[in-house]
Amino acid sequence: MYELNDNQGTRELEIIRIKSGQRSREKDQVVTETPLTIFLNDREFVTLLCSPDKQDYLAVGFLRSEGFINTADDLDELNVDYQKGIAFVRTKTTLDLVEKLYGKRTITSGCGKGTLFSHVLDSLQSKRVESAMQIEAGVLLKLMYSLQEKSSLFKKTGGVHSAAIANREKILFYCEDIGRHNAVDKIVGECILKKVPLDDKILLSSGRLSSEIVIKGAKLQLPFIVSRSAPTSLSVDLAEQMGITMVGFVRGKRLNVYSHDYRIICLES
Repeated sequence: MYELNDNQGTRELEIIRIKSGQRSREKDQVVTETPLTIFLNDREFVTLLCSPDKQDYLAVGFLRSEGFINTADDLDELNVDYQKGIAFVRTKTTLDLVEKLYGKRTITSGCGKGTLFSHVLDSLQSKRVESAMQIEAGVLLKLMYSLQEKSSLFKKTGGVHSAAIANREKILFYCEDIGRHNAVDKIVGECILKKVPLDDKILLSSGRLSSEIVIKGAKLQLPFIVSRSAPTSLSVDLAEQMGITMVGFVRGKRLNVYSHDYRIICLES
């Protein structure tokens, strides 16, 4: 087994495939995983393990999700060295105490990243979503179908998660990443930098809906968080508390609404 070549999103390998007891030497595509180290105000801050694209959006989205910035206006400088895997971010105000408390960490691409400020910053920055926005169930099914159709990297490798921001008509922003948190943060970062309001948008995800995903949504005042996968019990409790409509198992012609179902309109066919 040896490496053949490398490109941005995937790496082609030669593998041994065993099928029906027969061995064959074939080529296969695996997703690329790479470290991104964020330097915040000239201090090495955190290393994320991620897919190599849209790392500028990832850096901004991560800092927004963790509560270090609120809008693009909080940024003084943003530069990404894709060759070295380094993002340099400078804010207009100093964050010395918060940065020291956070400490340098490496955050894996796995399920939980462990947020130090879940009891402090999250409680301060997450206010209840009061949106009166409603949407037809059939629209959510169509949007999830569109999300799956866009998943080109997943179709090649089966090794990434997808996330998107949509309105009632279509997907506006889309990305894939090896981590479901990274995928959401990339979408958030793009919206932050492009100054797109999110209080009338829908967050779509291919991954499990955990409490941390709900906290991200609450900070951004997103009224809808929708996934083709399952929620956790704590995420449902938080969605109910924070006024977010959570929808899971959006597959084929069905979906499950776990909180604030009044926002989902069900029309007879």
